[in-house]
Amino acid sequence: MILNPPKTREAPPRANPMLESLRGMGYSPATALADIIDNSISAGATEVRIDLAWAGPESRIAVLDNGSGMSDPELESAMTLGDKSPLDKRSASDLGRFGMGMKTASLSQCRRLTVATVKDGASCCLRWDLNELIARPQAKWLMFEGPAPGSEAYISPLEAKANGTLVLWELMDRIVTEGYTVQDFLNMADHVEAHLAMVFHRLIQGPRPRLRILINGRPIAPWDPFMVGRSWSSPIGRKHTPDGLVEVECFVLPHKDKLTEDEWKAGAGPNGWTAQQGFYIYRNERLLLAGGWLGLGPGRSWNREESHRLARIRLDIPNTADAAWKIDIKKSTARPPVALRPWLTSLAEHARERARKVFAYRGSPTPSPTGTPLEQAWRVDHTATGVRYRIDEKHPAIAAVTEAAGPLLPMVKAMLRVIQETVPVQRIWLDTAENKETPRTAFAGDAPAEIVAVMRTIYQDMVGRRGMTPELAKRALLSTDPFQNFPSLVDKLQVEGPPSTGSS
Repeated sequence: MILNPPKTREAPPRANPMLESLRGMGYSPATALADIIDNSISAGATEVRIDLAWAGPESRIAVLDNGSGMSDPELESAMTLGDKSPLDKRSASDLGRFGMGMKTASLSQCRRLTVATVKDGASCCLRWDLNELIARPQAKWLMFEGPAPGSEAYISPLEAKANGTLVLWELMDRIVTEGYTVQDFLNMADHVEAHLAMVFHRLIQGPRPRLRILINGRPIAPWDPFMVGRSWSSPIGRKHTPDGLVEVECFVLPHKDKLTEDEWKAGAGPNGWTAQQGFYIYRNERLLLAGGWLGLGPGRSWNREESHRLARIRLDIPNTADAAWKIDIKKSTARPPVALRPWLTSLAEHARERARKVFAYRGSPTPSPTGTPLEQAWRVDHTATGVRYRIDEKHPAIAAVTEAAGPLLPMVKAMLRVIQETVPVQRIWLDTAENKETPRTAFAGDAPAEIVAVMRTIYQDMVGRRGMTPELAKRALLSTDPFQNFPSLVDKLQVEGPPSTGSS
């Protein structure tokens, strides 16, 4: 028996101020529509149609799915804020968590949210209308039945269905603002398409996709962040945690030089190459977070840098891990559990280092076609005072000159030292930062004849002066930077005899 029970008071929030406050959750039209589609997927939909209709201030957006639909009690529950606790056990395929997504996402963009649904032929319709609530100051959490007067036609596409749901946004004051034009509306539609193509790419890709998403009747094509089939990928790493299995696969995408212009533009994704690097976190194959390094890094957290832009990491978590990963209502932020951070950091370090080499060497890191270590003309010395770049005199092209220089050797070495000490490192760094690309090197863009002319000189020296067999000389060239990039040209090299001295 409690002798002195605590004194309590009920303090329910006022409906209109609370709903107005929830509008500031930070959704964009694209992220809000992704939340609507999550509900369609959870309802078993295989097709979602998004219709964006421009009509100035009367513009509207409708999302129609062919899912299981809802009964009247189910719809009322779905339209009630916080009707489900995030602590409740969910289906393994459920993409929701907080019981807030559809309402907060929709009302962040519009003042009137109407949801019509049909299940086994029985239909019902409810709406939130913020303007109507303002007109009724004493009203509490008041939902309205049926569409707003004059909006009946906008939910008519549902009439031909036995099951399905239609979500209608009207009075889109957060989208159609002062000065907003039809071109702005079209640009918004393009951004929505790019975002949904990324978020749901694993569900809409393949010859038999599990889901089709259409915008104004046109199917969305998936955007694969990892360029599967073109990229290097690691073995899949797996960790069993108290919240379920976590899987990680690291990718390093091809250098720009290995892609067509169209492939390079497509690979940039909605936010560009630099922004799209890092971890891609999925829950039930739905993308939650696209890019970023999750605050990881030994000592200081990693930033998005040009040199690591080719590194992308797929990370799958189960929906039972939402709390452990601190997934927010918008499904836009995540933080890895402390116990997983060392493992993820180690995997990411390897991917970042590999991506840096591909970036720095324009797609050709260190392996040579012969499998032997690559001979490079420049070496990097890491000293206590910093990094220095020096010419490696063992490189075949340089060794050929120094060994044949004779009395000119001091002048040749002096020339090499001058070149070594005047490498424009600051200019190279600045050009790379400004152009977001390393300067072109390794005969990039040169005609084959120009490459062969240089290659032939070194090849003739190897065979003639050094006495190598043609086969050995070719293997040496294929182990030499930058000639390892041109195996077909190396293969065509032939030994040339001394020039003829015929009489005239």
